[in-house]
Amino acid sequence: MCSGTTPAGISPTAAARVTSAACAPDGGRRVVSVEHTVTVIRAPRGRARIAALGGQIGAFSLVELQKLRRDRSELLTRMIQPALWLLIFGQTFSHLRVIDTGEVSYLAFLTPGILAQSALFIAIFYGIQIVWDRDAGILAKLMVTPAPPAALVTGKSFAAGIRSVAQVVGVLAIAYLMMIPLTVNPLRILAAMAVVVLGTVFFTCLSMTLAGLVRNRDRLMGIGQAITMPLFFASNALYPVDIMPEWLQRLSAVNPLSYQVNALRGLLLGTPANYLVDIGVLVLAALLGIASASALLRRLTR
Repeated sequence: MCSGTTPAGISPTAAARVTSAACAPDGGRRVVSVEHTVTVIRAPRGRARIAALGGQIGAFSLVELQKLRRDRSELLTRMIQPALWLLIFGQTFSHLRVIDTGEVSYLAFLTPGILAQSALFIAIFYGIQIVWDRDAGILAKLMVTPAPPAALVTGKSFAAGIRSVAQVVGVLAIAYLMMIPLTVNPLRILAAMAVVVLGTVFFTCLSMTLAGLVRNRDRLMGIGQAITMPLFFASNALYPVDIMPEWLQRLSAVNPLSYQVNALRGLLLGTPANYLVDIGVLVLAALLGIASASALLRRLTR
């Protein structure tokens, strides 16, 4: 009976020659030499790792944005609500003159708040989409890729921010048609878009965090509806902080939406704004949101 030996293992150089004995048809022996080549791929480090993470975030964002190609009417339908706020609510309270906004007209004061509100309404229900992805089995496939959960969360939230830019363009177009005195400086308008994107990232991550906690579409929709209006009314989007009761001023001070509106008013109206504080709060809120949503993302796939 023929016998042979096969060396086990591969050399540290990642290339080894393995020799084994096999029976020949005539009962003799022949030596079969097999050469194995193993390629070792090292994980990227330093700048390469940052570049790889950026590519992963960009890929996830692109996938999300491509969903708009299936239903482009979504952007138009989402313009209805902010248009009604400006055309009905804004015009009515502007004529009533019940809210003192100083030298700025109430319509001009309201417009940055409507920009922040429209982005908030896009972001706060974004967690429902990730629950849909879970139910369709898409999320489980994404979670087994080499990309970390933070890349997936950041990509989706950044895509939501890009969607909100379309809202900014629409609201600004309506405001200019209504002859509301906003800036026409393109750099300030671009900066305002960046502020809206930054705020949208936080509220999208907040929605995905809630999705990781409740893991149910119906409950998530109910919670989203329950917190959207308090977030909006407990900010300075509709009225100055000075006329709020003291307890509401305290809520406004910890509401990221208030800092977003402050930065937008400074950029679009030229009112006094502490950009360092406003942008700093939004960046910190976005980072905390990404961290919390990433930590709870795997809970959705269980």
